Amino acid sequence: MAETQGETTGPADVYRQFFSLERDVLVLSLAMFAFSLGFQMTNRFLPDYLVFLGATGFVVGLYATLGNVIGAVFPYYGGVVSDRFGSRLSLTLFGLLSTLGFGIWLAGAFVPAIDLGVIVVEPWIWVFVGLLFAQGWKSFGVGATYAIVKQSVPPDRLARGFASTETFRRSAFLLAPLIVAVLVADSLMPGFLFVLAIAVVFGALGTLAQHFLYEAEDTIGKEFEGFGQIRSDLRAMPAPLRPLLVADTFVRFANGMVYVFFILVITQLMGIGLSITLPFVGAISLSPAAFFGVLLAVEMFVALVTMAPTAKVAEYTGLKPVVGLGFFVYAIFPVLLIFAPENATMLVLLFAFSGLRFAGLPAHKALVVGPAEQDAGGRVTGSYYFLRNLIVIPSGALGGLLWEFASPELSFVVASVIGMVGVGYFALFGQEFEAYA
Repeated sequence: MAETQGETTGPADVYRQFFSLERDVLVLSLAMFAFSLGFQMTNRFLPDYLVFLGATGFVVGLYATLGNVIGAVFPYYGGVVSDRFGSRLSLTLFGLLSTLGFGIWLAGAFVPAIDLGVIVVEPWIWVFVGLLFAQGWKSFGVGATYAIVKQSVPPDRLARGFASTETFRRSAFLLAPLIVAVLVADSLMPGFLFVLAIAVVFGALGTLAQHFLYEAEDTIGKEFEGFGQIRSDLRAMPAPLRPLLVADTFVRFANGMVYVFFILVITQLMGIGLSITLPFVGAISLSPAAFFGVLLAVEMFVALVTMAPTAKVAEYTGLKPVVGLGFFVYAIFPVLLIFAPENATMLVLLFAFSGLRFAGLPAHKALVVGPAEQDAGGRVTGSYYFLRNLIVIPSGALGGLLWEFASPELSFVVASVIGMVGVGYFALFGQEFEAYA
């Protein structure tokens, strides 16, 4: 596999290699594609759905915070379940939970407010409940995935190895918003209900496929050994990871403050759609929600065509400059978006620029897992992301608080300032992985 990964220079190579994968890896990749498609069709548009159901900006921020809590806690418990019951049964359970979550999101539109006397249960609460289930399939943990790639490719090809897996997975990220754009072309509702129904179907298909086709007996949750191991793993963290963790936490905290509000900038603040005339098709008019789907597709297209070449470039420049570029795009994008002119062309260019943040993702993953010992990649990665995600938890609530009770502009400016602190820290103290030095 090392030779195969070493030849990967562009997205087309990734897809050619995909069909030569071992059966179990192929099945898991297809399941990953199905669940990624379902989640990406829904998750980026849920803030607007929350507003439709009566939520305020602060509630949207709390939704983001709940997502951060799940991202920090679920991987550990997913690993526990995988260790106890095995990969096949665990993945089936996680798939069923995700499918149920998509269904709860769909049902939320048809459940009226429930007056309990002391409090009123608003319809948007079911979006929070659904989120607890919808992220189930992802909860078997990122640590094992990192460890598998680390064990499969030579150290100086790690970025290209991660570029291959990311390119295939994020193909679903490109297709998903385009599906949504078609279904919500006129307005968010009722088209988004069809989107949620499609997500339920994809979740069910992914669950059935992995249950009946996945044959491996081993588990993939054993790499992350749990909370008792985190303290010692953090103390033993390789030197290049410590400044990376600090910088990454600043950048991700900044992104967590505003990420869920990107759609509201387009649909609520700007209210800008897209009207174009295409050959053989004629005039097309897209609602703001549909236009946001197009913007996401543009962002992901740029990501897909740049990840593999950028990973190749990292072999000559080192990982640090590429990771720093990704951090910079993450940090500067919020302030560029909130003060962007209400012009469709400018917004397309801005989201194309945003796609470059994903170009540094394979290099970032390589820098996370690369310095770890060969048999400790999962533990180091699990500890790294647990601590980062734990600190990032309140970011959504802070962003929602500023959005609702100060101003959206202030929320986005503060986010960019926090992000740039991380960029500066990494520029000063970030270390290179010696295999790329």
